[in-house]
Amino acid sequence: MAQKEHIQATTSDQRAMSKWDMFATWIGANANNGTWYIGGVIAAVGLIKASTLLVVVGSLSYILLGLASYMGYKTGLPAMVLTRPSFGVKGSIIPSIVNVVQFIGWAAINTFIAATSISFILKDILGWDNSSFHNQFSIIIGIVVMSILHLISISLGEKSVKWIERIGIILVIILVTWESVVVLKTVPFHDIVKYQPAAKFQLPSGKIVDILAAFNLAWVTAAADFSRFTKDKHAATTASFLGANIGLFWFAFIGLIATIATAITINKFDPNNADPSTIAAKLGLGILAMLVIVITSTTANAVNLMAAGSALTNIFHRLKLTPALWIVTLVATVMTFIPVYIASFLTTFETFLDGIGMFLGPEIAIFLIDFFFIKQKKYDVSQFSAPNGSYWYTKGVNLVAIATWAIGVISYLVLNKLDFIVNTVGATFPAMLITAILYLVVAKTKTNK
Repeated sequence: MAQKEHIQATTSDQRAMSKWDMFATWIGANANNGTWYIGGVIAAVGLIKASTLLVVVGSLSYILLGLASYMGYKTGLPAMVLTRPSFGVKGSIIPSIVNVVQFIGWAAINTFIAATSISFILKDILGWDNSSFHNQFSIIIGIVVMSILHLISISLGEKSVKWIERIGIILVIILVTWESVVVLKTVPFHDIVKYQPAAKFQLPSGKIVDILAAFNLAWVTAAADFSRFTKDKHAATTASFLGANIGLFWFAFIGLIATIATAITINKFDPNNADPSTIAAKLGLGILAMLVIVITSTTANAVNLMAAGSALTNIFHRLKLTPALWIVTLVATVMTFIPVYIASFLTTFETFLDGIGMFLGPEIAIFLIDFFFIKQKKYDVSQFSAPNGSYWYTKGVNLVAIATWAIGVISYLVLNKLDFIVNTVGATFPAMLITAILYLVVAKTKTNK
């Protein structure tokens, strides 16, 4: 069967990633402009509350990352392949579709952030004013330029992507350090701590939890893609957990204080100013900072596009990786135009995160419960493509998993309408808990028959 050719567990000699490699990988995963922007978005509740929620939600989310990383370490298989025992050999196509969509979405978000930087550069060089036409036209040029850079970066191959990514991480660290110094010189830290945006900008705690959860959970579905290359269990679990949290806390916190400092400086809080390009412009950091943001967005998107392209080949087995990368890059380009013509970037971003949390939470709950509790951490790799095998279920689809997933999504939608949930814990984690319990009970019942 053709599918079997795609099931290749890592061999011992391929497992060359050390604890430091895993630690650095996950710091790098969150050391990007998207994490910065998240910090700016949650600034709407002030520094103390936002920081507290950032630590709590990040820790909880990345415990799940550590568990998913263990699955990759234990089996040597990539993330989407590992959904076959829980969703079925053919049913795993559905989580793969979600992964394609979410990573294309992240690529579009990073593209828009970088396009904003290019628009500032163009207006500075060409002397354009801030009219609606010049703003929109410069953003469009920025999107086109970034898309060309993305096509070049993914066409250079995996080794070149890694090389570019390493340089990008160094540059973004320099930028963040630079902006941090400027921010704290411009606005005293005690003023940042005391600052509270106007009531109309405030977001309920549950909304913040859901925004952060959606952002963090996206990585859980890609965890095994990295951990399968290590032979050290603690590298897969502990190093992944610590690296992801450090990257998240560091960059989101800088985005948080920079957004508040900008609001204090210009005497106006605007969550649409949360992206690093706008902050760099308002703090007077100049063209060099904008160029660094462009470079780091390119490196971050190389990973997003690779993940989306890889998931696409898992859906269409005859599709080669290179054309898949071109397809997802072009789709991401089209998606980047949404905030240009339809809604603000902030509105588009929050809508995207709502969608991610709604689908990813229940999906993650199912494949973690299946591996750790139903299958007792024992998957039979020989059955991953076998027709009528252990993971074939009903015509290749585990209807119990699909139905439970649907109930989890519905639970999220219902919970998201309840004031108590919106104002406290958010809908994501309760929906995951409902999904996990339901799947565990039903799957155990079927297993015991």
